[in-house]
Amino acid sequence: MKQKSLTVIAYTTALLILIYLSYALPKCLPGDFVTAMYSCSNVILTQQQETQLKEFYSDNEDFKTYLFRVITLDLGYSHAFLAPIWTLIKESLPWTILLLGGANVISLVTGFIIGVETAWRKGSRFEKNTVGSMTVLEGFPEIATGVILLAVFALHLQWFPSSGAQVAYSDFTMGERLTDILYHLALPLLTLVIAYIPGTALLVRNTMIMVLGEKYILTAKSKGLPNIRIRYHHAARNAILPLVTRIGLRMAFMITGALVVETIHSYPGIGTLLFTAIGTRDLPLIRAIVLYSSMGVLMINLLLEFVYPIIDPRIKDA
Repeated sequence: MKQKSLTVIAYTTALLILIYLSYALPKCLPGDFVTAMYSCSNVILTQQQETQLKEFYSDNEDFKTYLFRVITLDLGYSHAFLAPIWTLIKESLPWTILLLGGANVISLVTGFIIGVETAWRKGSRFEKNTVGSMTVLEGFPEIATGVILLAVFALHLQWFPSSGAQVAYSDFTMGERLTDILYHLALPLLTLVIAYIPGTALLVRNTMIMVLGEKYILTAKSKGLPNIRIRYHHAARNAILPLVTRIGLRMAFMITGALVVETIHSYPGIGTLLFTAIGTRDLPLIRAIVLYSSMGVLMINLLLEFVYPIIDPRIKDA
């Protein structure tokens, strides 16, 4: 109970720090909303008009007021979109959840299987080729993968759309609508999957190699149990905990990756919304996205803190 209380206190402290950073850091961005919006347009402002607009859109909110708005879930209005920020987030968030959720599931399952199989075949040509490929892919940035996939499969071959999340046709049936959404999702999803399979596969492989040397595995082999049962029922179960830990650690990286991937593919998620907000110096929108994205990562890690003992009772006993 004491350990759980300390965990909650630690995460509460982290949350307060995140709230302050989400308030303070956007103020460090150079420029302002008025300059960003009108510098690239044909509209010519007088000195008086520019001064009035800058005063109207000035960021003079103090931290106490901001903290009160965060507690009351009052995100305010976006300067660039002239709409409530909650409305913008509700429109964009489902697409990001679909993208990140799908990429997480596919990369974890695929990477787990690859890691188990390469560890079981340690020393074989399959293991050497797979590990070599995973090592190369792990160092390949999402932006490069995204650009290559976009250039080859969307622009050159034209097998997939180059932007958007769906075609705005109202006469689609439910099945056609779902197919269209998956069709637009394919390239952004594939970009993230390629980026995150290698790390998962290599982590599971390294853990499995250690597990396969344990006495209970040798006992299972001596009993004549099927290899697939030894791999996935006895050995792989003990390789899951590091994988669960990795989920929490990589969520922040996946959100950053989503910003890059959504921007490359013009996918209408939170990443694209944040990119637009930064470009227009829309501070209220930047603060909302940064804060609630960080809070999401924090909540996932807190949840995993309570999941660990269920997966591995040794942690609970310790």
